[in-house]
Amino acid sequence: MAIHQPDIIEWHDEVPVSTRFGDPYYSVDNGLAESAHVFLKGNGLPDRFVSGFHIAELGFGTGLNLLVALDSWRKSKIHGPLIYTSFEAYPLSPTQMIKAHRNFSKIHVLAAELAHEWNTKICRPDLEFNLIVGDARDTLKSWDGEVDAWFLDGFSPAKNPELWEASLLSQVGKHTKFGGTFATYTAAGFVRRSLQEAKFEVERTPGYGRKRHMTRGIKL
Repeated sequence: MAIHQPDIIEWHDEVPVSTRFGDPYYSVDNGLAESAHVFLKGNGLPDRFVSGFHIAELGFGTGLNLLVALDSWRKSKIHGPLIYTSFEAYPLSPTQMIKAHRNFSKIHVLAAELAHEWNTKICRPDLEFNLIVGDARDTLKSWDGEVDAWFLDGFSPAKNPELWEASLLSQVGKHTKFGGTFATYTAAGFVRRSLQEAKFEVERTPGYGRKRHMTRGIKL
């Protein structure tokens, strides 16, 4: 992993909080459960898993969503790799990520297994992971991938509006297979409208914890 940002987080009761965006990297209630509810359930996973299923993500953060997805993939006993691509402008260091994972005993073994592989690429029989470092507004346009499911996990739209711009979400649509999906914790109206304009059929559904609503959709 390159271009680490060692000074952009603080720890609040062992939860990492971005000082750049003033937002926690995951739910202070239960980040693991939030990830499973929003990104797995929101994308209809693991029921849609097939060999070579491709997940892409805006906002890699601590890597928690990758761990949750890979744990679900292994439990599904799918042969072949899960393909996972994440776009991140400010990657944390492996040391910061490992510390963030200590809160989650359910994925402790998996987190420890990958602890020494947090670089830009991981190639395993069950995982092909690529971290694309840089401003997603630039890097996604030049990317040639097409995915089955998106995890839209930038910081709050009010605090990190760049990762929710209509032009970027339009690129999300362009890099989604027909019948592909997205899920995100936010239910902000302008985000929903931008995703509709990106050719998704969008719906608001119950959120996790203190958030009443989230958003998911399917590419038409």
